[in-house]
Amino acid sequence: MSDAEFELLDELYFVQAYSYLVEALGWEEKLLLATLQSLFSQGYIKCLDNPDTERFGAVDIMKEGRDLYFLATKNGLMAHNTL
Repeated sequence: MSDAEFELLDELYFVQAYSYLVEALGWEEKLLLATLQSLFSQGYIKCLDNPDTERFGAVDIMKEGRDLYFLATKNGLMAHNTL
């Protein structure tokens, strides 16, 4: 897990909007979206349309990420806590 992935997972113990992540981390948009996509492809986070509605199936975070919410999965939390 990269340092960026680890730092991002720190913010995803609770459902967070993309806008919150931009403000909290202060990263360039490209880095944030790419890191979210990487974590999602590893099964470490889930994507939500709103705080209560999970997205299932493929999600193109690079295109849709600005409108989504994110949350660490059990696997993501376990990976985060074992480092």
